[in-house]
Amino acid sequence: MIRNVLGSIVALAGAAAAVLSPFRDWYDGRLGRYYRIGDLFTGVTAAHPGLFGSILLPFLFAAAVTVVGVVLRSRLLVALAGVVVLGFTVLWMVRQGQAAGELTVTGGGSGLQQGVAGAAGGGVLLLLGAALMSGRAGARADRNRPYTAPGSADPDTWPPTREPGPSMQTSPWPEPEAEPYVGPSPKAGPDGPDTAPYPVRHPDDPEPPQR
Repeated sequence: MIRNVLGSIVALAGAAAAVLSPFRDWYDGRLGRYYRIGDLFTGVTAAHPGLFGSILLPFLFAAAVTVVGVVLRSRLLVALAGVVVLGFTVLWMVRQGQAAGELTVTGGGSGLQQGVAGAAGGGVLLLLGAALMSGRAGARADRNRPYTAPGSADPDTWPPTREPGPSMQTSPWPEPEAEPYVGPSPKAGPDGPDTAPYPVRHPDDPEPPQR
């Protein structure tokens, strides 16, 4: 939570610095908003474009992306805004260097000035804010959740767990109940030992003693 708050503050400060930079001098006393977006691709000219046709437009877009990224706690969106700001700043420096023959930094109001520093610093702060943010907690929980195979309620863990033995496995069908012992069948023949319910006497055997 603290990282998200700190990263959001740094990112918003970087977006504000980038948006304010075109209203400062960029090179030889010329404001950044006096550079056309098309000049960054075809070459720097002396034309003064409208406000939303200048280099201010991509910086406003980057600021809007930053606000959305902060609300959604998206590090990717904030980092994208920083790349946009730094990309257009570097592209301007390349075109201005081609037009002037060189880029100089002097203290007499000529050469590179504070507007360029504000744009470059804003892009760096945006990237730093994205690095400080921890992102959404739900996304981290999804990444740390163990993989679950389709159709299985048990997660796929490593090392694999031992399968339960026969004593631990259960059957979906109940075990058949054993029939109660009712003794030997009364229909057993006389020659079958231990099959009749009572002893069978042979005709030649003596009478058992009477009690």
